[in-house]
Amino acid sequence: MNTFLRSLTPGQQVGLLFVILFGLLALASTGLLLASLREPPDTPEGDATRAELKTFQGTLRTSWVMATVFWIGWALGESMATLLFAVVAFFALREFVTLSPTRRGDHRSLVLAFFVVLPVQFWLTATEHFNLFTVFIPVYVFLAIPVVSALADDPHRFLERNAKLQWGIMVCVYGMSHVPALLLLEFPNWDSRKNAFLVFFLAIVVQTTMVVQHLASRQLRRKSMLQLRTPGISSSFSWRAWASGVLAGTILGGLLGAITPFKPGQALGMALIACAAGSLGHLVMKALKRDRGATPWGSGMASVTGATGLLDRVDALCFAAPVFFHSVRWYFGL
Repeated sequence: MNTFLRSLTPGQQVGLLFVILFGLLALASTGLLLASLREPPDTPEGDATRAELKTFQGTLRTSWVMATVFWIGWALGESMATLLFAVVAFFALREFVTLSPTRRGDHRSLVLAFFVVLPVQFWLTATEHFNLFTVFIPVYVFLAIPVVSALADDPHRFLERNAKLQWGIMVCVYGMSHVPALLLLEFPNWDSRKNAFLVFFLAIVVQTTMVVQHLASRQLRRKSMLQLRTPGISSSFSWRAWASGVLAGTILGGLLGAITPFKPGQALGMALIACAAGSLGHLVMKALKRDRGATPWGSGMASVTGATGLLDRVDALCFAAPVFFHSVRWYFGL
C-alpha cells in the first residue's frame, strides 16, 4: 500500500484523499437514510432517537458542504480556496451578529467588519503577509472598532457592544482565515501541493475530538451524575468526556502523521494542541450562546434571523486553526 501511495504524484495523492472522504460521507448518508426509514415509537426514547437523527443529519449536511468547499478550493487553486473560506467566514460572522442585537451606532463598525476587515484579512492570507496577517485584527482592528463606534456618538452599553463585535471578528474572521493559510506554508523537503493533507489533518482530528467527547458525555451521564461539569454553560461537559475526546483525536493524529510533514511524535503533539484548543473553544462558544439566550446558532430562529447553524459546525475549527497554525509555524521556523 505504501509503495502504491509513493508512486502517485502529489496531486493524485490529494485526489485520492477526497475520493476516500466523499466515499465515507456517502456511506454515512446511506446509513442515515436507512435509519430514517424506520419510524421510532411515540415514546420518550423514540423522541430522543428522532432528535439524535436530526442532529446527525445537520452535522452530515454541513460535512458535505465543508468537504465540497475543501475540494473546490484545492481543485481551483490556493487563491480560490482562500476566497471560499472568506465566504464561509462572512456567513459565520453574519450568523454571529444576527443573533446579537445591534444599535444604529454599530452600523459603521459592522460595515468596517464585513467590507474592510474581512477582505483585508483574507488578502493578507492569500499574499502570505504572515507577520501582518497575525497582528492585523488583534492589534489594529481591535483599536479601530471602538474608535469608529465612538464617532457614532452612542455611549449606550458601549463596552458590551464593541466587545461583542470584536469577539465575532476574532472567532469568525481571524480564526477561519488560518485554515487556508495552512495551504501556503512551505516546509523543507515537502511538496506544498500536499498541504491539503494538513488542512484535512486539522479538520479530522478536531471533529473526531468533538464526536468522541459527545458520545463519552452521553455514556457518562447514563452511568453517573458525579462528573465535574459546567452546568450553567453546558450540561453535557465533563472533564472525563473532554479527556476522552482529546485522547481519541490525538491518537488519530499520530496515526495520520504519515500524510503530513510531521514525524510521529510531532504529529501527536500538534494533534493534542489542535484538539485541546478546538474542544475548549467550542465550550467558550457555548457560553456565548447561553449569554445571548440561543441554544444553537440557528435552529428554530433561522427563518427570523437568517442564521443556519453554520457556526455550530465550525466554531471548534475557528479556535483550533490559529493555535495549530502558529504552533506549526513556530516549531518548524517557517
